[in-house]
Amino acid sequence: MKTTSQKKSNRLPQESKQSQQAAVQPTSTPQPERVDTRLPIDTEARKANRTLPTDKVLALLHTVNPDLFNLAEVVGKWIWVQFKEQPAASLRQQLAQLGFHWNRERQAWQHPCGAFRLRDSGDPHEKYSSYYPGDERPA
Repeated sequence: MKTTSQKKSNRLPQESKQSQQAAVQPTSTPQPERVDTRLPIDTEARKANRTLPTDKVLALLHTVNPDLFNLAEVVGKWIWVQFKEQPAASLRQQLAQLGFHWNRERQAWQHPCGAFRLRDSGDPHEKYSSYYPGDERPA
C-alpha cells in the first residue's frame, strides 16, 4: 500500500505545476481601465487660490460665477458651497480651480481661505459665526 506522499510523488512534475497554476489564476474577465473624465485644472493657480483670504475669495467667486457666490456660506474664515444635487462637471471644475475641495462628511465644497486646520469633531457652526454674503451684497 502506498502512502499519500508516495502517491503525490508518482505524478509527473509538469502535471502538478499546471494544476497549481490553474488553481492560482482566476477565470474572471478583465475589467476595462477607468478613464479620467475630470476637466483640466491649473494646479499652480489652485494652490495660490487656496491661500487667499476670505474677502478675496468671495470677490473672485462673485466675478467668476455670481450664482456660486449666491450659494456661498462663510463659516468662520472658510467658505462653503452646498448643492441640492450634484453640480455639472464644469461647475465642479470651476470650484476646484478656485481652490475649493469636496468634503464628503459635510457634503459641501469648502475653501480654507488660507486658514488651514486639522479635522475637528463637531459642527463648525457651533464654534464659529456664519453668514451668507449673497444676502448682504446688492445684485
